[in-house]
Amino acid sequence: MTTMMPITTARYRRGEMHAFQAADSTFMYLVSAGAVFALDDAATNVLARLDEREMPHTELVSALVEGGYAEADAEELIRELRLVQGIVSDRVGRAPAPTAPPADFPLQALVLNITNQCNLACTYCYEFGADKIATPAGKPKYMTIETAKISVDFLLEQSKERKAVHITFFGGETLMNFKLLKEVVLYARGAAAAKGKTIGFSLTTNATLLTDEIIAFLSDNEIGVTVSMDGPPELQDKHRVYKNGKGSYAVIEPRLRKLIANHKTRAITARVTLTEGVTDVVRIYRHLKDEIGFHEVGFAPVTSAEKRAYSLDEGGMDSVLAQFHELADEWLDYALRGQMHGFTNVSETIGELLQGVNKSHPCGAGLGLLGVGPSGDLSPCHRFTDADTHTLGHISTGIDQDKREDFLSRGHVEAKYDCQSCWARPLCAGGCHHEAFVRYGDTGHANLHYCDWIREWTDTCLKIYGALSALNPEFLERFAERKALS
Repeated sequence: MTTMMPITTARYRRGEMHAFQAADSTFMYLVSAGAVFALDDAATNVLARLDEREMPHTELVSALVEGGYAEADAEELIRELRLVQGIVSDRVGRAPAPTAPPADFPLQALVLNITNQCNLACTYCYEFGADKIATPAGKPKYMTIETAKISVDFLLEQSKERKAVHITFFGGETLMNFKLLKEVVLYARGAAAAKGKTIGFSLTTNATLLTDEIIAFLSDNEIGVTVSMDGPPELQDKHRVYKNGKGSYAVIEPRLRKLIANHKTRAITARVTLTEGVTDVVRIYRHLKDEIGFHEVGFAPVTSAEKRAYSLDEGGMDSVLAQFHELADEWLDYALRGQMHGFTNVSETIGELLQGVNKSHPCGAGLGLLGVGPSGDLSPCHRFTDADTHTLGHISTGIDQDKREDFLSRGHVEAKYDCQSCWARPLCAGGCHHEAFVRYGDTGHANLHYCDWIREWTDTCLKIYGALSALNPEFLERFAERKALS
């Protein structure tokens, strides 16, 4: 029988954390807990000493007392820091890894690729990228209503005890199969109600096919809309073109104005793909937010295919990051005044910090979310649709649990050696599975080309979070409530 040593004989070292300054205060982001703590000068100084060496319990208490703590308060602080592994004893190893969800983790969402056809020919589209070829022989280009209904029933069944589920319609160009979309919404609402569940809907579109009828349907049915758009005319038309090379801006601009004016039930979001020559982030944001009227604007830099002419190089990424900082400062200014800003890249990270996320995987792909191709093939997410090497089953026969387990085990953050020394891994978990496959040939590979960028951006968002927690905590409370309802 092993006898435990009394806590007063323990020796402490600093746990895994990232220090940052905000609002004239010192904060610590604790990797083990995915949480942010504000520290006073005495606690900061003690933790700084632990950077250099281990300290016995009694010495640690004495140091805090010298810094102005009562002994009882010093003991309490040590207890709290031990609890969240801000400090760890010589008897404790590395913080436990995030637990992998169980094999029967219930579904929450499906992405229905209701067509893989598109009326545009965007030069950076991943639809027929490195992991797939154009519509494999024998597979349909459009989803049928039978496949769609089976998909809805599958989601409701596999969601188990979840009371709310979600369907995202995707393409190709989603609205090329709008007739099916309408039927699916009506069917899914009735099927969900019969099982005592609620169901929500969203879609992604290039906006070229929007009509008054479609806009009215989207608004009446509270369907969220994300528009793929890259900015003002010369930037939009650089890559987002028709098959004859003609740009798409002039076609979609009046349709977007109608959508934003008449869709009253959900926010309308723009998603910008940043590529070589399309990196003027601030200008793009101003155009889409202030001139067109989008409620929110998010940006996704293309870095996955380094040999592609449109991919951003290191200089392009540096320019993007500098402009992200400019919009982040603006986001904070708005928040300090109690106002919402539309820069999605900040909002998403602040939302995760408020939830205290500590990810086992980069996203819900293969977990609470699956993609469904027009043929009914299941995939980890919409990016892998019709990629035969990544099929996880079929909607009529169910999930291939062996393939799903293999995908998830390789994608777990603990399986990525390069992530183990990175303080940002609770929020990143190694990055996008699809991007890893395209860049490195392995869905479980860490996106190493993106690491420094992610760390700097995460540090920026932490500083925003710290400043708000010190100067306007009420905004964070309202923001968390808003996120919970969205």
